[in-house]
Amino acid sequence: MTTPATDEHGGPVLGEVRDRQWYARSVHEVVRDLLGAHLVRRTPEGSVTLRLTEVEAYDGAHDPGSHAYRGRSARNATMFGEPGRLYVYRHLGLHHCVNVVCGPRGQASAVLLRAGEVVDGAALARARRETAGVCRSDRQIAQGPGRLTVALALTLADDGADVTDPDGDVVLVVPGERPQGVVEVGPRVGVSGEGGRADLFPWRYWLAGEPTVSAYRAVTARRR
Repeated sequence: MTTPATDEHGGPVLGEVRDRQWYARSVHEVVRDLLGAHLVRRTPEGSVTLRLTEVEAYDGAHDPGSHAYRGRSARNATMFGEPGRLYVYRHLGLHHCVNVVCGPRGQASAVLLRAGEVVDGAALARARRETAGVCRSDRQIAQGPGRLTVALALTLADDGADVTDPDGDVVLVVPGERPQGVVEVGPRVGVSGEGGRADLFPWRYWLAGEPTVSAYRAVTARRR
């Protein structure tokens, strides 16, 4: 089932809040379908909405670049749980990254949310970024996974949050149709060893021509 989405004023938002079964599909299906989706973050300070422009797939035990490649741990436990939950982790002790768990329960696949365009609440998102560091323009607010979590005030406390709950603090609103235009495909960023090989794991997807996408844009293929 799906649920029509509304904004903080009760007005309609283009797209629907998908149910858990929608996220229980293969990560290679979900990752592509999340491009153009809106990530809504509600806090006592206000709401921020982000349109996703760049994402990466991680395929659990089949993927040497995945946190779940060597099995379950205290850090990655959320990945092994039910799909449609956030998996949040701290990267190198410097910043947080946020993923959406997908695939069947126990498979531990997930989509990393790499970058996006702030379409609502830009003043609040930019204020958060400027408090944490330099932010020279609106296109840089969520340009990269660490910046994205700062802009949305996502931390380890949000690990396990349910993005299928329309009334939750973090919710994903997915458009009924895939976005128009070219989707570019390339190697994942910052993945070392075999998991970073472009020929084996071209699992980063982004919307062509979007200024909010990360600076590293090596392309291996293009798909519509």
